[in-house]
Amino acid sequence: MTLKGTKFQLKVWKYLKNIPKGQVKTYKQVAISIKCPKSARAVANACAKNPYAPKIPCHRVIRSDGTLGGYSGRGGIKQKLKLLRSEKVAI
Repeated sequence: MTLKGTKFQLKVWKYLKNIPKGQVKTYKQVAISIKCPKSARAVANACAKNPYAPKIPCHRVIRSDGTLGGYSGRGGIKQKLKLLRSEKVAI
């Protein structure tokens, strides 16, 4: 599958594919991991624009305060919660 997005979005989405099932990262942790430590908000925006959910698992990215944030996939935030629970994430 050839992904279409900005250079930054592709960088974020590529990283998201490496978050193991059953684990979550914060937007800030993702930003640090892709070597853009001050870009947590941009990471959140890249997740929000992810047209490949849930294949690219943006549902595994949450806010630093532990709340869910948004979900770009079909079903919105309720679907994000359902996906995380199906992966045995304690939310």
